[in-house]
Amino acid sequence: MRILAAAIILLFFYYAAGVVITVLLSILLAYFLDPAVELLERMHVARTVGAMAMVLLLIAVLIAVGYGLGTRTEDFAANWPKYGAVLKQAAGAVEAKIKGIEGQVSEIAPETAPQQGGGERPETAIVRTLLFRGIGSLYALFLEITFVPFLVFFMLAGKHEVWHGTLQLFPASQRTRVKETLEDLRDVLRDYLAGMTLLTLLVIAASSLFFWILGLDFPIITGIASGLLNMVPYIGAVLAWLPAFVIALAKWKTFGQFALIAGGLTAIHVLALNLVAPQIVGRRVRLNAVAITIALLFWGWVWGGMGLLLAIPITAALRVICEHTESWRPIGRWLSA
Repeated sequence: MRILAAAIILLFFYYAAGVVITVLLSILLAYFLDPAVELLERMHVARTVGAMAMVLLLIAVLIAVGYGLGTRTEDFAANWPKYGAVLKQAAGAVEAKIKGIEGQVSEIAPETAPQQGGGERPETAIVRTLLFRGIGSLYALFLEITFVPFLVFFMLAGKHEVWHGTLQLFPASQRTRVKETLEDLRDVLRDYLAGMTLLTLLVIAASSLFFWILGLDFPIITGIASGLLNMVPYIGAVLAWLPAFVIALAKWKTFGQFALIAGGLTAIHVLALNLVAPQIVGRRVRLNAVAITIALLFWGWVWGGMGLLLAIPITAALRVICEHTESWRPIGRWLSA
């Protein structure tokens, strides 16, 4: 029964990804903004007014950042044909290598019989699959943009009612333990969100400065991409190479210059992860490397890019719940070992 229940929950997470991701993002943002709302409440500002003010401030900041990046993005889009031609040339070289390998394999392996019947061409199937996945992503994005501000406002404004109602779901004998679990969960998520926000800003600043010193085009946009990818543990340091490599392809041709980019970005991310992150994020998350890697693989498989971003807070929340549940404490100890 437990395996069946877990399978049903997994299917729900997979097929209702847009809804679940929207709710999780709203919860994380509500935890992130709640200290500011509490501060306004201590200053005798009504909680509803404070919640509305913080949500509007968040929207204003996002709009301002988007507008500031808009002109740089337009410049990058105007120069895209130059980068697109270089990428097409590189992709053609890789494709030629792959075809050469396929030719060598075909000389050894027997040829398969030609496909019979009027079946769908592989190219058509791939295009259709990508189209449907794109529609799903757009639908999820529409849900997030439309509903997240409202959900965050309602969660902030009705925090006390939601908190009290949640405790009422449990028997009176368990409410103290549930309250401690929720408080620990709140502290973990707040520390993680605040720390990762500051850490991401530091990586963006350091990466942008590094690209500016190297003389790369669009150093700010590339630095922002590097900082956002830093939110994905371990593999983010490697993924951050790709945007810089795309920009550098149109300017540099030697291997040493690309090695310099890879080495510089890796140094920035490693220093941020091992020196800055423990001081800013703190030890509250307490997840071992194996647990983090498995979480990234699992949630990345379920939700793609959003799963990579949400894997750590979800796993940290699971660790907190396990540590406060008697029968699940061995799992909690394993996650934090």
